[in-house]
Amino acid sequence: MITNPNLDTNYTKPKALSNFASIYVQPVIWNDMDAFSHVNNVVYYRYAESARINYLYEIGAFTDEVTTVLAQSSCSYLKPVFFPDTLLIGVRTKKLGNTSIVMDYCYYSQAQQTVVATGDSVLVRLNKEATNKVAWSEKERNDILTFEKSAGHTPEF
Repeated sequence: MITNPNLDTNYTKPKALSNFASIYVQPVIWNDMDAFSHVNNVVYYRYAESARINYLYEIGAFTDEVTTVLAQSSCSYLKPVFFPDTLLIGVRTKKLGNTSIVMDYCYYSQAQQTVVATGDSVLVRLNKEATNKVAWSEKERNDILTFEKSAGHTPEF
């Protein structure tokens, strides 16, 4: 099993993220900003990717037998983010399908002490050759449910 690469746990979990079992710590770097001196909209998708990978590590979803592909992604920008800042990105399973998972993202700015963006994505599980969909096993479903319930959240099925 691959271990979780996101080892920075030096933060206080804000109330806005209380129902998110997975929190990814994302420092904002100078290069993330655009000509308007705030984090570029495209960068939020990179942040979501890192937070999503972290979540998948936490639920033990990485194996040699399956892969996931991103089928859909969206982001709603609520407030601009500036350097320096650190975002706490909450990730959770919104809906667990037979071969897919819908994930929610909540971007919390430590500098602003508020939610600055929200998003979602749909992942589809495939075999290692990426030719056929693969269903979540009963154990995997139970592991995800247990993980989510640790933060008081229950995904849709």
